[in-house]
Amino acid sequence: MASAEGNQEICSPFIPTQNTLRKTSAEIVSEARQLLRVQSTQRPFTPRDGHRELFGKSSARADCDNRPPSTFSLHAQNFDAPDSRPGSGTRLSPLNHKPKFPAPCDAEDAFKVFPKPPTDPLEGKRGLAGTRARLLRAGSLPTLPPVEGHADVKEKLNSRPGQKQPSAKQLPVTDHTEVCSGLHKPTPCRTASERKITEPGVHLRVKPTGCRDGERKEQRNGGKSISTGEGAESLVWNNTIAPLLQQLETAGSPEGSVDRLCELCVRLHGTLAEADMLGRRCKRRSGILRALFRLIDLNSAQLNLHIAKLCLALCVSGNNLLNICKLVFKISRSESNDILFQNNSILDSLLDILCNEDVSTCGEALLYCIGTLKFLSGNSVILRLLLDKNCVGVAQKVIQKLHMVEDAHLTIAGHMLVQLTAILRNLADHPESRPSFVAFSVLSELCVVLHRHYKDQDVCTNISRIFSKLSSYSECRLALAQTPGCYQLFIELLSKHRQKQDLVVRLLFTLGNLTAKSNEARHHLFLCEGSVDTLLQLYDSYQRRDDTLPQKGSETSMRPPSTAQEDDDVLVKLVRVLANMCIHPAVGPALADNTTFIQLLKETLELRSVQESEELMVNVAATINNLSYYQEHSVTLTCNHLDIAKLMMKLVLSSSNDAVHEATRVYGNLSQSGDVRDFIMQNNVHQFLVALLDSKSTDVCFSACGVLTNLALDPLNRASLSQEGAAAKLVDCLRDLGPGDWQLAGQICQVLWNVTGSGSETLLDKQDRESLLEILSTYLDKDEALKWIENEDIRDCHRACWEMEFFPVAQKLMKTLQSLELTT
Repeated sequence: MASAEGNQEICSPFIPTQNTLRKTSAEIVSEARQLLRVQSTQRPFTPRDGHRELFGKSSARADCDNRPPSTFSLHAQNFDAPDSRPGSGTRLSPLNHKPKFPAPCDAEDAFKVFPKPPTDPLEGKRGLAGTRARLLRAGSLPTLPPVEGHADVKEKLNSRPGQKQPSAKQLPVTDHTEVCSGLHKPTPCRTASERKITEPGVHLRVKPTGCRDGERKEQRNGGKSISTGEGAESLVWNNTIAPLLQQLETAGSPEGSVDRLCELCVRLHGTLAEADMLGRRCKRRSGILRALFRLIDLNSAQLNLHIAKLCLALCVSGNNLLNICKLVFKISRSESNDILFQNNSILDSLLDILCNEDVSTCGEALLYCIGTLKFLSGNSVILRLLLDKNCVGVAQKVIQKLHMVEDAHLTIAGHMLVQLTAILRNLADHPESRPSFVAFSVLSELCVVLHRHYKDQDVCTNISRIFSKLSSYSECRLALAQTPGCYQLFIELLSKHRQKQDLVVRLLFTLGNLTAKSNEARHHLFLCEGSVDTLLQLYDSYQRRDDTLPQKGSETSMRPPSTAQEDDDVLVKLVRVLANMCIHPAVGPALADNTTFIQLLKETLELRSVQESEELMVNVAATINNLSYYQEHSVTLTCNHLDIAKLMMKLVLSSSNDAVHEATRVYGNLSQSGDVRDFIMQNNVHQFLVALLDSKSTDVCFSACGVLTNLALDPLNRASLSQEGAAAKLVDCLRDLGPGDWQLAGQICQVLWNVTGSGSETLLDKQDRESLLEILSTYLDKDEALKWIENEDIRDCHRACWEMEFFPVAQKLMKTLQSLELTT
């Protein structure tokens, strides 16, 4: 019989202990194996939407009547040829100058008269446009002196009988002709050369909006102003642009070639760029736009993309900007057209629109522009191009603009965010995008979007997909964790949208990633208001109970129909979060004593099978193992020891190695209880544990040794274990696996010490005893035991494990065996 001292030594159950002192390398290794473990799982799968639409069938907007359409017709007649620039929305300050109007003629001042409109029928028909067309152009012989008396003759012809005409000196000649308040200012006559320069049907602007200061130098001669810049533009127009437009018109006939038209568009674009006439600098840009718009009806995707690129380069605005964006959107809906975007710099034009246009005035145009980029970002080649063009930074800039949108434009802002977050979701798939997401603080910006648009399921779902992808990587995980209030935000979203499975599962996956490596994150999440209650309510809602129909009004009945796999996927991610939270020493005891939590875990084990829900069952077992670490502080868990031990039989008897391993770990902690040890022996679980010693896995053998260590505390159990050949298998396990894992080697020696009753019981035959002595003699030689390890860092870790985990118990066991040899 063993002595009292020996019995006291034996009764040291297999339980991990906490040490508040500075951890050694051996303790770090020990914690990695023995203490609570985080759980891993796969990221939720997102099926690709085969249809390119603004809002797919799964969108909450799918049935809304007021959502922007993805299908529409677009023709040349939908475009505005003049393309007048819309107001900027900025209120201008009133001018201090007050115009003076001529007073009616009276007896005192015969010169005060209202000038009469021109009587020339051609002048009357031309109106304002005709008046502007008479602007002096370069090349109209500006150096010739004005015809003497010309103004007086014309005024006399236009005057009424009996009226005195004001002298020409009283009506100054301005830089351009204008009609204002009925006042007609005389204009120098146009020569034949001027009439040739002015193209019929072309609306000439006096000074294009957006011209740079100092761009046009003017000369004055005899009261007339001549623009040298206009002369250069006219030369380019006459010599190059006008012929190109004429060729476009000719090639645009039904017999024309699309390739020829594309070539002409490219040449026209290059000519305008070289002459610095892009944007709104060209006075005759309306004529160019009109010629381009007519070609749209040819319905060629390749040609229309060239037209769109040139129109955007000419800075179309208003309705034309919207229609060009819709035109490009329409082209991008077909995947077969993706190759056109790869070979065209229109991507730069689209990104420029996002950077420069105002959301409140061009919201719909921006929507279709972003929708185009969403479609194209599904192409891996174009995705790379967008990444190189800083699409992540542009998206961040647009998001900041949308933060400032007033409530009146909140609907269109929401539509835009659905498209924008879909682009970011696709970009997040590329490994080289992660530095940009961090550098531009996109994750924090998206949290702001969630705060403002928390009711928008489409926006929330897209952002949850971005987070689920990026939170798997440490740099993005850190950036998200450092966002103030992110944990509380996620809990509120889970509570708000608990019935939307695809959103819930991704938020839970993100929380699982955040709590996987950070004790601080576990504690923050636990301290969030309503966090545990919300998580357990979700658990109850997604717990499939096939034997009973959901009651009317219950959480389960209110959820949309979902598959068993979808419900299980939510529970897998949810249980993982709770298992990770248990690791924190302040959180674990509270959860271990939560009756609702323990009952839900038990219910899952009862309702599911390993065959149908393997990952879920394994995660539940791992969570129970983590909770059992705090069993001394939990009355609730202690009261459920035996029930849990019985439920673990499902996993032990399954064909899943992972399930068997987790169940063995649970038994390792629960077998500290005498009731659980009796259950294991009565149900022959010990036979299965002995068989696990033949496994070549060090982790499986370690878990089995933990249970056997506790079972061998009882004298009756030692004989049963000996009959199963446990001692011989332990010796073989020590020989084969010991040198590679000194922690396992130490645990094997502990089992042998307990199985042999502290060495006082001869449960080992002579051959096994001699073999064990030989192994111990070799392993106790430090130099011999560690000589095969070449890496210094690994050698230090192994040395620490050898010194602290293996050497003390192995030396004690060897001395006892040697004393038995001397007495036999």
